[in-house]
Amino acid sequence: MKHLLPAPLLSVALFLLWLLLNQSLGAGHMLLGAILGLAIPVLLRGLRPLPVHIRHPLTILRLAFTVVYDTSVSNLTVVRFLLFPSYRKHGADFVHIPLELRDPNALAVLAMIVCITPGTSWAELSRDRSVLLLHALEVDDAQEIIDHIKTRYERPLMEIFE
Repeated sequence: MKHLLPAPLLSVALFLLWLLLNQSLGAGHMLLGAILGLAIPVLLRGLRPLPVHIRHPLTILRLAFTVVYDTSVSNLTVVRFLLFPSYRKHGADFVHIPLELRDPNALAVLAMIVCITPGTSWAELSRDRSVLLLHALEVDDAQEIIDHIKTRYERPLMEIFE
């Protein structure tokens, strides 16, 4: 059964998404949704770096709230910079964040989190996956940014994935 459904949660999510997008519970839509929900994960299995093994599901919820909160605060900070440029005390800069995280799925999630946060415009992972290079809109203390990323995102991702 494991080979038939490489990502059962993804299959269910695709099926439900198909039904929601079509706003129909008709037999044809349900059949096509089931086919897509089963076929897409099988066809795209080779693109997944490793199977995902979630260790602490409740940490996902805590991390999600953290990301929503941090993104909201960052949005307000960027709006403040746009409306009142004189409040900006420090310039943009690149920050090298040393990583302990090694799981490819967790690294992908970390990259997405830091890239969707307003105030960051670019991130690059080193070839050996030991450093995340992040461009931040305002950098006063690079170590403060490093500590923020490591404690608020990297540590929970390590709990979830490793």
